[in-house]
Amino acid sequence: MHNKVGVIKEIGSRFRGKELVKDLERFSKATVLVVGDIILDEYIWGDVSRISPEAPVPVVEVQSATKMLGGAANVVHNIASLGGKAVLCGVIGEDAAGQEVLDRVADLGCSVKGILKDSSRPTTLKTRVVAHSQQLVRFDHEKRHSIQSGYIRQSLEFIRGMRDEIKAVIVADYGKGVISGPLMKGLHEMVKGTDMVVAVDPNVDHYKYYRDVTILTPNHHEAGAYSHIKIKDEESLVKAGRKLLYDLDCKSVLITQGKDGMTLFEKNGEITHIPTIAVKVYDVSGAGDTVISTLCMGLAVGMDFKAAAMVSNFAGGIVVGEVGTSTVKAKELAKAIRARLA
Repeated sequence: MHNKVGVIKEIGSRFRGKELVKDLERFSKATVLVVGDIILDEYIWGDVSRISPEAPVPVVEVQSATKMLGGAANVVHNIASLGGKAVLCGVIGEDAAGQEVLDRVADLGCSVKGILKDSSRPTTLKTRVVAHSQQLVRFDHEKRHSIQSGYIRQSLEFIRGMRDEIKAVIVADYGKGVISGPLMKGLHEMVKGTDMVVAVDPNVDHYKYYRDVTILTPNHHEAGAYSHIKIKDEESLVKAGRKLLYDLDCKSVLITQGKDGMTLFEKNGEITHIPTIAVKVYDVSGAGDTVISTLCMGLAVGMDFKAAAMVSNFAGGIVVGEVGTSTVKAKELAKAIRARLA
């Protein structure tokens, strides 16, 4: 994008790799609560060498299958990989997929006390069929209606009990029914008057729930959907970002733009662009989870918005270079930062 409006500043060279890496070392001091939609991601890997005689579709010869934590659970996985402490709050079904989530979260060393079981709905399971590094099809097992009021009440009671232990809250809203008006109202009441960081990975249908949060991280499609502005250049980007920032009274908005990097809007009026560091993009699955996890961890340990966004940009650039929902380890992130910044 070309600078047509003259208000966006490039991040420049104000950051030194040594200082950012030192901030990463403090991630272990932060405990982050993640509340949102829990998903189990399944990947079926195979090869395609022929077309089916029954219909014009490829025949996949299955080689293997893997399952990974997705949604809010993948956010927790990212925090754990970065050396932080994460607590997950959400709802699963009483099924094999739900038990797999519980086992995998526990294996990360994270508490499962905030995970509630609801026998009336399945654990959201997204199955992707991948051949030759290309996703061919995805099919979902899920129910997307809002969770019952009793589960909302239990979730808020759990969050209230964790309030003194956590430095930040990530709201991971995938539109599967956990995030609702009553839950967000209760959360806002709990953090009001505190310095608690509240970061939101938004769903386009729920923007009205996100007022007065610390930071909102929509991609450019989600930002455009809210503002009714097609983001095609810097002028439209600035209009969309400012509308989100001021309509929702957020302290900051970080719009991710894929190959074009990300742009940070702050309440003080500053707009900062951070170019992508990704060399090749193979799979964007889970990249948003990695960005918000790293960003929120940075804010939780006292980094400013620009520094936290810078580090999250490095983390996002790493995961899009891998196929499948992925996470970044602290050592890997530190190495990438040192390689690019003196």
